[in-house]
Amino acid sequence: MQTAEDGICLVRLMARGLGWGLLAAGAAILVASHSFAQQDTEAPLADLDVRKGVAPPLSIASSLPYNGDPFGTRAWLARHGVTFGFVYTTEGLANVRGGLNRAAVGGGKLEALFGIDFGKLAGWDGLTLFANIFHIQGNGGPGRNLVGNLNTISNIEALPTTRLSELWLQQTFLGGMASIRAGQLVVDTEFLFSQYFSFFLSSDWPTNPAANIPSGGPAYPLSTPGIRLKVEPTPQTAFLLAVFNGDPAGPGLNDPELRNRYGLNFRVNDPPFVISEFQYRYNQDANSTGLAGGIRFGGWHHFGTFDDLRFDTAGHSLASPLSTGIARRLRGNDGIYAVIDQQLYRPPGGDVNSGVAVFGRVAYSPPDRSLNDFYLDAGIIFAGMIPARPADIFGASFIYAHMSDRARGLDRDTRLLTGLQVPLRDYELSFEFTYGAAIIPGWTVYPTAQLIFHPGGNAPDPRSPTEPIKNAVVIGVRSVMQY
Repeated sequence: MQTAEDGICLVRLMARGLGWGLLAAGAAILVASHSFAQQDTEAPLADLDVRKGVAPPLSIASSLPYNGDPFGTRAWLARHGVTFGFVYTTEGLANVRGGLNRAAVGGGKLEALFGIDFGKLAGWDGLTLFANIFHIQGNGGPGRNLVGNLNTISNIEALPTTRLSELWLQQTFLGGMASIRAGQLVVDTEFLFSQYFSFFLSSDWPTNPAANIPSGGPAYPLSTPGIRLKVEPTPQTAFLLAVFNGDPAGPGLNDPELRNRYGLNFRVNDPPFVISEFQYRYNQDANSTGLAGGIRFGGWHHFGTFDDLRFDTAGHSLASPLSTGIARRLRGNDGIYAVIDQQLYRPPGGDVNSGVAVFGRVAYSPPDRSLNDFYLDAGIIFAGMIPARPADIFGASFIYAHMSDRARGLDRDTRLLTGLQVPLRDYELSFEFTYGAAIIPGWTVYPTAQLIFHPGGNAPDPRSPTEPIKNAVVIGVRSVMQY
């Protein structure tokens, strides 16, 4: 159970928290496609998004004197196509039961975003630049230090550093129906993404494929050179295809975040990672009155080689005394997935993020080389349902990650051939319950509680190899400010 000392630590920590070859190819395509470009529609500053080269939609600036722009510099730059923003996320989380350690940790992420619309700045219509940088604070987060989980607990968890994330150019063409993006990219902002799951602290690049490809793939906090093509034949449909360098950190035995600590490796010589996705969305327009939603289907392939999770090069179990100790190498790894977002209730005059909505993501990879072969998450959110608190949101979600039968087979072999009664890996299941309390526009505070069953997929406790890590309970609070 939680102690007074845990609570004091949590409060204190919360207070403290306050590829160049691909680039060249992408640049050549950008130049070639310039003649097809068309200028983006002008929009009010408050309605724009920095990732598209424009300012954030919700900002604490609206509550500051002179809208946070006393000299008009930000507005003047935005009119000329240069935009910037900041997002500061801080949190304190405490593991009050089970896991590896009962303690509290604090962390923070200050993200700086910068965009340029070259149509406004220099007359090159449809060309935009985007960059963002993270300053990550804390001691690594609850997963590393407290629980030993596979599924995400905190989607800002990372080793402390200052890190370049994305740096890319994007050119639209075919009358705005298509775009190509090239540079240092991440995959999790466009692929395998749920618009409703993003409310939760545990929303992240899923355990599948994160547990199954080198360094977890190009997803927070890592990025890598790549090229992405997007085609939108209708306002409701889109097709995306992207090719990334296959290992954002490069080979090594230590933490991938240490191997690419500042986001400046720019590796282009690893086997590629390819992902494609089809999207269909409906009633997303602000003027729509129908229930909003969307479905996504996709798949990925990594061209590298992967270890068999049970057998060695001679066909023996890796637990056998006769084993060579070298896992059989398998060519490539794959995954397929689907995502659904569906609004169940849309209040009169409400937008796509109001009312009641559900979501789900499911993914599968081959079990002989994938630690997590089957993945499922789902949840429900209630937005603007309290008349006195129309900007508040609350919801519940779960994440289920099944450990592959091949990995569990190795555990059985270990029991049989060595006599060491290690736990049999089976699954990790986590639940999250979170409330988002809007303080002012652009600042929200999120009290949260998470239950984690079978951390690490019923992994052995490092202090006692024959016992699994105990189920954990994590509580805490997060603050998010946008400017």
